[in-house]
This record gives sequence, C-alpha cells and structure tokens, in this order.
Amino acid sequence: MQNEELQNLKKSLPMVPGIQGIDEYMPAAVLVLLLPIENEYHFLLQKRSAFISQAGEICFPGGKYDPKKDISLRQTALRETEEELGLCSDKISIIGQLDTLVVPLGKTIDTFIATADYTLADIKSNPAEVDHAFTLPISFFEKNPPSTYNVILKNHPSYINRQHEEVYLFPAKELGLPSQYQKPWGQFRQRIFTYQTNEGIIWGLTARIIRDICSKLLP
Repeated sequence: MQNEELQNLKKSLPMVPGIQGIDEYMPAAVLVLLLPIENEYHFLLQKRSAFISQAGEICFPGGKYDPKKDISLRQTALRETEEELGLCSDKISIIGQLDTLVVPLGKTIDTFIATADYTLADIKSNPAEVDHAFTLPISFFEKNPPSTYNVILKNHPSYINRQHEEVYLFPAKELGLPSQYQKPWGQFRQRIFTYQTNEGIIWGLTARIIRDICSKLLP
C-alpha cells in the first residue's frame, strides 16, 4: 500500500467508531418511563394487545424508527409513547440513554430513560396496540433477580417456503465452501432473562433492559 493510499484510508476512518453493518438492521427505540409512586420510582410497562404481533407480551412503549415522522430515535420513543399510551412528550423529561442494543434477529434498540409526573389515571391506552398499562417498582426487580436461560442461534443457508420447497439464500456448495456451511452452522449462545410478576412473565428485550438498568443502580 502506497503512502498516499494509507493517508486516504486514515482520513476516511471514523473519529468515533460505530457499529459496522448497522444499515442492515432495523432501528427502533423504546422509552423507559419512571413514575414516582409512594416515595419510589416505578417502571411504566404495558401488555400488548391481542391484535398485534407478540400479543399479550409485556414491554415498554416504543417501536420502529419512521423517517417520515421522526428526526431522531429519541423522537421515535416519544412519538410511540404518545401513540400507545396517550402521554404527551411535553411533561416527559429524558434523563439519559442506555447503550444501543444490537439484536441478532435484525434490530437495534435505543433505550431512553425518562421521568414524568404522570399517573396511571392519565394513561389513555390505544386498544389497537395496548391491552393495558401498569407499573412495578424498581425495588421489585432489585429484590427479585431474573432467571437466566440460553438459546442457540445458528446461520441457516436455506429455508422451507409455504410450498414446502427449500429456498437457498447462501449457495455454499456452488461457491465451493466446505460442506459444513451447506446446513445450519454456528453455536452462538444468547442469554434469555425472565422475571415472574403478578402481571405475567417479563422476558426478552424488556427483561434485558430492566436488568441493565438495575445493574447500574447498584452501589
């Protein structure tokens, strides 16, 4: 490599390294709203409506970044909170943001933490998206650490379509790659956290976010 090429490469390197291949992921954002109730903060959570995907699961308000509506992921989190729970951003104060969560299933999640003087009585849930909203104190999660499980994620070079035909996405054989890549490969072990609550099980991304926040509250 000539010195000029090296200098051009140096100039093109990012000042602050980001995430390579981030454009292949769907960006989304959630809002962790902390409400002061009886002298302690509670997480505002919601149970998903029966009419949408992942029906009945517990989550924070949030959703996919919409370039037609949002100028930032912060705005995504606030917009989705208003659409799902009827809470206007005017009374919401964002205090910070967690590290971006890169989900192996093709998403990135930016989590914003906020406070507000809203109560459950102020919530006007959108029945098309939310069955109901509720709160749980942070202390509940501090006193009840999550159970931890594991799943194995593999790379699948093909899949079976609705016509029961095998569709190859990655033609390993034609490319002359070893036979091990002609079938699912990889042994990435991902941890799954779960919390048992009176409202049902909290797991997946929501549990991971709660666990991350609680770990930051420890002295």
